Amino acid sequence: MKAIHQLVAGYAQGDAISNEVRMLRGIFRSWGYESDVFCELRRILPELRGDARDLSTAREAIGPDDVVLLHLSIGSDANDLFPTLPGRKAILYHNITPPEFFRGVQESVSALLARGLRQAKALAGSASVVMADSAFNAREIEAMGHPRAGVLPLVLDFKALRSTPDRRVLRQYRDGLVNVLFVGRCAPNKKIEDLLNAFYYFQRYVQPASRFIHVGSFAGLEQYHALLLARARELQLQHVDLVGTVSQAELNAFYDVSRLFLCLSDHEGFCIPLIEAMTHRLPVLAYAAGAVPETLDGAGVLFREKRFDLIAETMGRVAEDATLRDAIIRGQDDRLARYEAQDLPGALRRQLAPLL
Repeated sequence: MKAIHQLVAGYAQGDAISNEVRMLRGIFRSWGYESDVFCELRRILPELRGDARDLSTAREAIGPDDVVLLHLSIGSDANDLFPTLPGRKAILYHNITPPEFFRGVQESVSALLARGLRQAKALAGSASVVMADSAFNAREIEAMGHPRAGVLPLVLDFKALRSTPDRRVLRQYRDGLVNVLFVGRCAPNKKIEDLLNAFYYFQRYVQPASRFIHVGSFAGLEQYHALLLARARELQLQHVDLVGTVSQAELNAFYDVSRLFLCLSDHEGFCIPLIEAMTHRLPVLAYAAGAVPETLDGAGVLFREKRFDLIAETMGRVAEDATLRDAIIRGQDDRLARYEAQDLPGALRRQLAPLL
């Protein structure tokens, strides 16, 4: 039996790419192929080391008739190994954040991103099939010298997104405050300081009884996390919760207890939490950076400039105006229905058809 194996830079719980890797593995196995995940051992979360294989074993495990799919997102030994492996090759590009965002904040991450960009350019021509999870990302990898990239939107686990929320979080955060939520890694390109700036105007002039909640890992970015805490103190903000990594049940609960979702990121290759927020019928307000307009596809509220006072005023209207809120949610429901109607396993099979 031939196999479809995947190479990934890191393998963790709650990570968007790792989640998709597991979904794709399930699809490949449902097609009747063997399918394993290969990653550097030190980049596999300890509790997941039984669920992925050490990258160093890939060469002996992969045969010339197998398909090898590289998830390209950051600098990694997997990127260097990929073109030397036997097998038929495909790349799925998830975007590489410009390293400039991390300079002066986390130099090690900046160096990994710079390495990833160099590797991505060097990989041009190494794969017969190139895919990207947004048209924005497709244009970016094509500009690096790769052939025309097919667009394969992220395969999401909507069953998990709609699973039972954590009751403890529901009880704690349903306390009468208006909760403003952002979900995403605590990283400089996410511009969480801009979220705090907008929340300052919202809490000071629009809705004093409010809370800002950020859900996302700050592992490896403790310095940026500390800067955000200092900024919140400087602005004298009340009720700012940077809660870090949470379980799926807790994440679902945070979506359920919130009044609106605010994203002011300066760089996004897709932005999965926008789709997650729509799944929980939470109004989305977002800055039109990178692939955000494409992901929203006409839904939500888009800002073309960061006027924090106007953003705060809009937040107030969306939070309190039932007619406006319902109209936004209807538009998001339509967008979500279009997304879920896609036959993504079928699209994946068509993209990989030349290799199968």
